[in-house]
Formats: sequence, C-alpha cells, structure tokens
Amino acid sequence: MTVTPVRDLKRVLPRTYCHRREVLSEISTVLSQHQSLQPVLDRFVFNDGTARTLVGLTGTIEVFYEGKRYNISVSLWLKESYPRTAPICYVKPTPEMVIVASRHVNGSGEILMPYLDEWTHMQCDLHSLIQVMKVVFSEVPPLRMCLYPKDSGSAYHKPSVEEISHVMLDREDDLPFSEHNETVC
Repeated sequence: MTVTPVRDLKRVLPRTYCHRREVLSEISTVLSQHQSLQPVLDRFVFNDGTARTLVGLTGTIEVFYEGKRYNISVSLWLKESYPRTAPICYVKPTPEMVIVASRHVNGSGEILMPYLDEWTHMQCDLHSLIQVMKVVFSEVPPLRMCLYPKDSGSAYHKPSVEEISHVMLDREDDLPFSEHNETVC
C-alpha cells in the first residue's frame, strides 16, 4: 500500500479514472476535514478475482459510543468510475479487534449501508458518507476488542476444550456446592 501525499496524488492518479478532477477535489476536501485519513494507491482485488490499481482513503474515523470516543479503522476505495459509482468501503480491525457483523457491516468487514446502495452522483460524496458512517457506527460499533488476541506472543491464552478439566464456581454464601447442584455440560 502506497501512502500518497495529496500534492502528488494528481501525478500518480491512474489515467483510467474517468473523472480525475472530481476525485482529486473530493479527496482534498475530505483530507482537510479528516486528518486521520490518508490517500493511498494500491492494488484492489474485486470479488470476481480481477485486480485494479485504485485510489483510496485509509485511516480512522472518530465515533462516540456510550459517551466514549473510539477510532474506527476504515478503507474507502474509489472505483475508476467514481463519483458516478459508490466507493467500496471496509472496516479494518487491528489484530486485537474483531468485526461485529450487523446489517451495516458483513463478516468480511465490508460496509453495507443504504447510503452506498442508493449512491447518486451530485447528491452523495465522500464527506457525507463519512458523516453517515459516524452516525451509524455510534449506534452499532462495527468492531470490538477481542478477548483472546490471535497474537501468540500475547499475555492472553484462550484454553481449548481439552485443556479445561473443571471449572470452579463460588457461591455467594461461601458454602461448597453439593453434588445435587452440579451441572454436567
């Protein structure tokens, strides 16, 4: 993934983009208002296996959930027909995070919103899309911390079923559980 400074974006934006001036204008507008996003130029593989070099924005958007601020990592990929077609958008979990599938985000992290489905040139733009994401993700966050990170060097260890021989339960009255209160799982 090549992070591209805005001043160089005009030079490196592939000629295959049909509406280069609009793409550059929208990216500049978004970057002036969302400093945590960066323009990138990278190979994007579509679901059908074809690959194209696309420009995108990657970074975080700030979301407030239950009074706390969270930075949601996203990638917004602009197809060559943008802004006539909606961007392809994903949430990008860090190794400590997992995707929370919902009606707005599938299990692969693809963002699915009516705003994208109903994308209309001249009525929809990247800045508005980000505002919609902030509102939606404030209601249902698309990512959460993982209880057992995948990193093997982590201090956490998720035991397998074979490693669990018994579970100790404490009663509120500090009396031991009798045989009749036990549950076999």
